[in-house]
Amino acid sequence: MADSLVVRRLGTREIAAAYPIVAQLRTLDAAAFEQAVLRQMSAGYELIGAFESGKLVGVMGLRPVHTLARGAFLHVDDLVVDAACRGRGIGRALMAHAREEALARGMGAVFLDARDTAVPFYQQLGFELHQAPSMRCRLG
Repeated sequence: MADSLVVRRLGTREIAAAYPIVAQLRTLDAAAFEQAVLRQMSAGYELIGAFESGKLVGVMGLRPVHTLARGAFLHVDDLVVDAACRGRGIGRALMAHAREEALARGMGAVFLDARDTAVPFYQQLGFELHQAPSMRCRLG
């Protein structure tokens, strides 16, 4: 990881800059991405950026959640590191930020949904598979 790595919250004017990185994971067009982020921000969602020498190289979405079953926690959405920059500790730095943010907010945990291929990465960071399966019902 470069010494010049900075992890910080992105402002609304920086959403468009995050799109090319998030598009490496999600299939949204730029306008739909920006609209979705702005809509989610009104409910507490934040985009976190990792900058290497001033260049945005990683993006993570965070949202605070409070449930009866889990209490207060942060949920990580869409952790993405630019393909050309992977393997340099950027994902680790973003996840460290999520942990620090949860602790600063007095939250007891960080949760996320992970693709099977990403599970080993998160396990190396101390995450464990959660026993209660997520379920959904598609409407329409």
